[in-house]
Amino acid sequence: LPGFMAQGGDPTGTGSGGPGYTFEDEFDPDLQFDRGGLLAMANRGPNTNGAQFFITLAPTPHLNGLHTIFGEVVEGADVLSSLRLRDPAANPDYEGDGLVSIEIIELDE
Repeated sequence: LPGFMAQGGDPTGTGSGGPGYTFEDEFDPDLQFDRGGLLAMANRGPNTNGAQFFITLAPTPHLNGLHTIFGEVVEGADVLSSLRLRDPAANPDYEGDGLVSIEIIELDE
């Protein structure tokens, strides 16, 4: 969604798919949606996390306490900003850009 987030992780490609199970929220009060590039779980309400996730494109403080933040884009922000985003409500047939590969690294603090 332009200016808001890039969402992925739906195994069905419908926007409502999941893994067949859910897990609880995990909030850290030190992690806030105060900038773009944050990786968080998408959900349908409290404790309904599954497969879907999103990356914020801007600060989204209204999501604080509602979605579990579990990562941050630390390299490749240029790729994130070049995504051709889609709004499924406005253009349901456009698939948007997809990921070919992703590397997850764990940083020691």
